[in-house]
Amino acid sequence: MANSWGSLLQEQQQLEELAQQAVDRALAEGVLLRTPQEPSSSDVVSYAPFTLFPSLVPGALLEQAYAVQMDFNLLVDAVSQNAAFLERTLSSTIKRDTFTARLFDIHKQVLEEGIAQTVFLGLNRSDYMFQRNADGSPALKQIEINTISASFGGLASRTPAVHRHVLSVLGKTKEAAKILSNNPSKGLALGIAKAWELYGSAKALVLLIAQEKERNIFDQRAIENELLARNIHVIRRRFEDVSEKGSLDQDRKLFVDGQEIAVVYFRDGYMPSQYNLQNWGARLLLERSCAVKCPDIATQLAGTKKVQQELSRVGVLEALLPGQPEAVARLRATFAGLYSLDMGGEGDQAIAEALAAPSRFVLKPQREGGGNNLYGEEMTQALERLKDSEERASYILMEKIEPEPFGNCLLRPGSPVRVSQCISELGIFGVYVRQGKTLVMNRHVGHLLRTKAIEHADGGVAAGVAVLDNPYPA
Repeated sequence: MANSWGSLLQEQQQLEELAQQAVDRALAEGVLLRTPQEPSSSDVVSYAPFTLFPSLVPGALLEQAYAVQMDFNLLVDAVSQNAAFLERTLSSTIKRDTFTARLFDIHKQVLEEGIAQTVFLGLNRSDYMFQRNADGSPALKQIEINTISASFGGLASRTPAVHRHVLSVLGKTKEAAKILSNNPSKGLALGIAKAWELYGSAKALVLLIAQEKERNIFDQRAIENELLARNIHVIRRRFEDVSEKGSLDQDRKLFVDGQEIAVVYFRDGYMPSQYNLQNWGARLLLERSCAVKCPDIATQLAGTKKVQQELSRVGVLEALLPGQPEAVARLRATFAGLYSLDMGGEGDQAIAEALAAPSRFVLKPQREGGGNNLYGEEMTQALERLKDSEERASYILMEKIEPEPFGNCLLRPGSPVRVSQCISELGIFGVYVRQGKTLVMNRHVGHLLRTKAIEHADGGVAAGVAVLDNPYPA
């Protein structure tokens, strides 16, 4: 993809002056993070890293990503309801991946006891990169789907104004007008509000499960504020608080600090380091309740890499979404190559191909949060170590997406203003609400573009690698 801002990237003094204006506007708009030095305090904050210019995204691929999001919502929901599919798909993984196994144990326990909740809420984000085809044209390819704590909907709602400002300063008012309005936080809050309403208790609260050290607080507050505008109150608690002050009554209604909880919204609980024995106990208590969990444990399992790989097998989509050939075709068009590493001939062949051509593949564990994938020499070393071990079943292998790099400036606190060669990742936020077997809401609610320098193979904004961006439709 060509770069719209090529000539502007040549003038260092202009870039530095423009960057200062952009940073001031970002601060004014509330594009904020707490600092690494004070992650639990808002006394001193800084701007969240972002690009100086919006990045070119082919309009057709943006439309395609939006068009398929409701299909992905349906697919995630279908997987979460199919206990047999989850058990079959994750059977090899849970033998070797203790984190996924602990989640699965809770899932089994809840199924055996009987699922208490009747309303189900999905707030997910499907992430893509733009594969460069042999003829130079770009194609949309899915990286992953995030079913728990899909973040940056709040800050993504505030960055369009920053890029419009930058382009307006340059006298590019027509270009500024092309930057899409975007408000995922409003749409995500709409899903929570609908689930809260269907729960059916006007006095009940939304419980946001938060980390103690949360730099990304302003992203979360954007959703809280949208809910408060609807007179829906949110309390923030840690797993430890739930463990100490949470309880279920005889109807399995959830109470924390004596207050009834209608919806539990997880912004924690997606990585092994976020759990200890006490936290696992709190997670089980939450799952056993009739409160709406976002996500419930089955939906978190539906977002694992192993499930993603299994969905790419011939016939699997058709079985999960019967009678929906158009949805299946839209979904399959976004899939990159995905390969099982289970013990046996299929896994052996995948490993042999990756060792023969390591630049073509990525090794992925069952983890969220960014910074977990292995590439190149690191991947080769891991595969050599794993190839004869059952531990390899806790990973999948994925075709490496090769986007076309472009120039932009990545603005970070304390870093010099310089042009980098970059690649982008597009995320589309999806919301669905189901009551019993009836889907009452299914929609896409906005986008997130993140951009990083090409020397960084893996990692998002929270991991300190990518920065916030906006698509400039081409």
